[in-house]
Amino acid sequence: MLGKVEIKETVIENYPLLSVLIGFVLVSLSIGPYQNGDTAWELDAVSGIMNYGLPYTNGFYLMDQPPLGFYIQAVNFQLFGLSINNGTFLVTVFGLGCIALVYGIGRTVYNKTTGFFAALLFAFSPWHLILSRTFLIDVLCLFFSLFSLLVAVMAMHRRSLKLFVASGFIFAAAFNTKLYAVFTLIPLILYFFYIRPVNVKRSVIWIAAFALPVLLFSFLWYQTISGLGMTSITGHADFLVNNPVSIVPSYFFVPNFLATYGLGWFFIDAAILSLLVGLIWRRFFGKFLFFDLVCLSVILLILGIDTYLGAALNLKAPYLNAIKYDYHTLPLFSFLAASLVTKSLSLFSISKAKKRASKIAFTLMASAGLVLVASAVFYNMDYLNLFSTWNYLIFRVEPNVNFGYSLFNSAPIDTDSPLMAVQYLGFAIATSGLVWAGRRKIGWLREVIRRQSQGSVM
Repeated sequence: MLGKVEIKETVIENYPLLSVLIGFVLVSLSIGPYQNGDTAWELDAVSGIMNYGLPYTNGFYLMDQPPLGFYIQAVNFQLFGLSINNGTFLVTVFGLGCIALVYGIGRTVYNKTTGFFAALLFAFSPWHLILSRTFLIDVLCLFFSLFSLLVAVMAMHRRSLKLFVASGFIFAAAFNTKLYAVFTLIPLILYFFYIRPVNVKRSVIWIAAFALPVLLFSFLWYQTISGLGMTSITGHADFLVNNPVSIVPSYFFVPNFLATYGLGWFFIDAAILSLLVGLIWRRFFGKFLFFDLVCLSVILLILGIDTYLGAALNLKAPYLNAIKYDYHTLPLFSFLAASLVTKSLSLFSISKAKKRASKIAFTLMASAGLVLVASAVFYNMDYLNLFSTWNYLIFRVEPNVNFGYSLFNSAPIDTDSPLMAVQYLGFAIATSGLVWAGRRKIGWLREVIRRQSQGSVM
């Protein structure tokens, strides 16, 4: 067992992450739970499992979603009682787990600083926090997807086939929670070939071992248990219902959602600047550049597919539900934006060896990077505070069209509510982690700026 000294050292070492997790829990207590027709539909599916053993809705319709998320909630309801609040609480727990996994992936493929800031950006994005307070299976799917990716990356680093097989089972859980998990395969495959396994034969064995669980469990559910057939995977109702005739989808509905509700401009600008810095000074940031480009590739693919389905094919669900269809891009945006902190600090260090004009350019770029990341964090906190006081949210996909994904909050808070104080405490604790993580870097940065000032005077 750990002694008091070891526990204290562990807490001090991991305080930044702990501050984000604690802050997230406190803020989540003051927000939601949110409800709409989808939450009622999914609650009915879980009730169907408890009554009939299968996710039937309305007593006769077999839910056209993979089943695992509903079975997990059925176990939860058996233990703690069937209520929307109990179900939402479990979703929030999985949302908390997603934050820890974002930190783990960021720390593994980038560094510890990037892991922390990615977790901070991700945790207090209104996008994640609101979905974590809504009785939907999307957060559960993202949790298993991130878990699978983290275990796979660890397996590749350690050359461990057992860990890679474990990742395959976790991916099977993600895919059998929601089909969006398929996007996890893209960074996983790209990273797999980037690590370069020893030979072709071993690569085939690893890929087959990873793929076997998802193929087995999908066949078991769709072909054997439900009788829906494997072809029903692509026969979801989302791909059958068109938008109302009065709605003409714009090809910019996804960027509008991201800028207005999902991320905000500071977050987007931080991700873009991070990419530019990595590309322009790639000889300094070669270690980061590969995963930067992986993140960019997956983001563009997911957003492109949603745009094609919603605008080109005029399908209602991809157009209306950008908040869910693009949710798997949020961790990737977080990694990109968060890595800008390390890049900016490196630019400060590099600028010491540059001439006056280059030194000024490097310093300005580095300062802009740090300001953008900090602004993204505090801007999203401010939006969360605002949303928590509303009893109705609509995530419009067009600026001037009253059409989008809607959520109802039966218990909004006001400025005099004790829960508002809890929310501010959560923000404060998370911010303290930001200060704690940067305490050494702040001193180092002051010294760099002091030396630069002395050099410019001389």
